[in-house]
Amino acid sequence: MLDVEAIRKDFPILSSKMNGRQLVYLDNAATTQKPRQVINAIEDYYTKYNANIHRGIYKLAEEATAMYEDSKKKVADFIGADGIEEIVYTRNATESLNLVAIAWGEANIEKGDHILISEMEHHSNMVPWQLLAKRKGAYLDYIKINDDTSLNMQSLKEELEKKPKVVSLTHVSNVTGTINDIKEIAKLVHETGALFLVDGAQSVPHMKINVKDLGCDMLAFSGHKMLGPTGIGVLYAKKEILEAMPPFLGGGDMIKAVSYQSAIWNDLPWKFEAGTSNIEGGIGLGAAIDYINKIGIEEINKHEKELTRYALKRISEIKNVDIFGYGYENLEKRAAVISFSIKGVHPHDIAQVFDKEGIAIRAGHHCAMPLVKRLVSNGSVARMSFYLYNTKEEIDKAIDAIIKVKKLFGVE
Repeated sequence: MLDVEAIRKDFPILSSKMNGRQLVYLDNAATTQKPRQVINAIEDYYTKYNANIHRGIYKLAEEATAMYEDSKKKVADFIGADGIEEIVYTRNATESLNLVAIAWGEANIEKGDHILISEMEHHSNMVPWQLLAKRKGAYLDYIKINDDTSLNMQSLKEELEKKPKVVSLTHVSNVTGTINDIKEIAKLVHETGALFLVDGAQSVPHMKINVKDLGCDMLAFSGHKMLGPTGIGVLYAKKEILEAMPPFLGGGDMIKAVSYQSAIWNDLPWKFEAGTSNIEGGIGLGAAIDYINKIGIEEINKHEKELTRYALKRISEIKNVDIFGYGYENLEKRAAVISFSIKGVHPHDIAQVFDKEGIAIRAGHHCAMPLVKRLVSNGSVARMSFYLYNTKEEIDKAIDAIIKVKKLFGVE
């Protein structure tokens, strides 16, 4: 079991108050809080060796470059990649997905081709493919989901018969917490010869990930959802795919040589990292991975499962509250994300009551509008999501807030 009280002491913000009450932060699917170790790593960069990387040959620049590149080694090891050549830094998972849709998509998608995603995707893994399909005259197809929010495997197999060029799928739904069987899906996708891209924004921070074991060709995720700073994201891709892809952006650092009429691209992964990088973001992400590794990602996952089980069971006992996704009886099929609604109460009102109680949750369509509209007619749900520093006592406060909402709005 995690020593959660000791862990909480590493997070300065958790000792603060919101609206005069002790902060209860339950919006970890949106972004996570940062431990002192990450904050200190960023401060150290700015106060001790702030310099641009890959350019200067003086001590500060060499130290900054070493720290930045070392963070990529940590990322590669964390997800089981073969090396930093397969790790491209971006601003976030959204940019990683857009990078593939633009750089790979423009070079490989032609008129009449099929692109395949699912009905449960975040807008980040939907809109870039919509734009690409319109530019290229391609077809964007959707894998259906079942009423229990799981992926419809029969629909997947039927769509794969269209021989899509690329399949892009979320590992974990940010709305329902549904976990897709990426390893099994990868086998089916590769039998058709398609490229397989996975949105790991909601999985990499919470469960042990090995890209070789999963079988995906590419994986996108964000640093800020795993204790790291904002503005740093990751695109993992097999080396041979990155070598064949044209650059995403042009400019400094992504070239080996430039003439007035042409350029020769830099080695991987710098070919895809034009201009001055988010140096402090990379260093901060490295510190976040160190922190997660010290505690153990498996232990974090166990803690989250226990919190999710407890929360689902308690919420399910309350009348006129609907939970979307699997219940506590099928915990292995869902992550620590719980979307819910209260009969007759808009989720924004729910969130406002929670806010007055010092509890931070999310309300709305969660950047997955088509999915949420399928779940509820008003296209909005309330969501709480957990991480390593959350406790059962905080869940109890959330349950009390649900009961208070019902009382205030006259719900039985």
